[in-house]
Amino acid sequence: MPTISKIKILDDSDLRTEIDNIYEKTDQVSLAKWAIKCAKNLLTCLPDENIDLSVIEIGFEINKRWQVGKASVHEVRQAGFKIHELARACSTEVTKNAIRTAGQAVGVGHMREHAMVCADYAIKTIGLAFHKDLNRIKAERIWQLETLKMIIASEGFNR
Repeated sequence: MPTISKIKILDDSDLRTEIDNIYEKTDQVSLAKWAIKCAKNLLTCLPDENIDLSVIEIGFEINKRWQVGKASVHEVRQAGFKIHELARACSTEVTKNAIRTAGQAVGVGHMREHAMVCADYAIKTIGLAFHKDLNRIKAERIWQLETLKMIIASEGFNR
């Protein structure tokens, strides 16, 4: 069953649907790897707000440990909460949404559904950063799709 975006975004619905179809057949660890790549890609869009991003790096590391069974779901959730707390303290919408992307990526270790929410927050961030430029939004969705396919090919897993 296709997912529905939980946030309001301007999007390329055909590409989102294609990603969603692959997402539905992909294991949670591969989705976590993909979501972290999506978030890291977005963090390059951050305006300079002088924010300490170490809480995000710690969250990524906890998620990577979860992927190999060395961190608990509780640890992943707590790391995600800390990242969302950081997002609430940001002064620009671009930064808030880029950091929320990272929080959702970390949260994939808790629930696989966070992967599509992460991808959607990435699209929202691109829309905000580039004034709803559909070409940029489409380029981000294409990057997400190709990155997900690459991870699945390298992992050798797709149900």
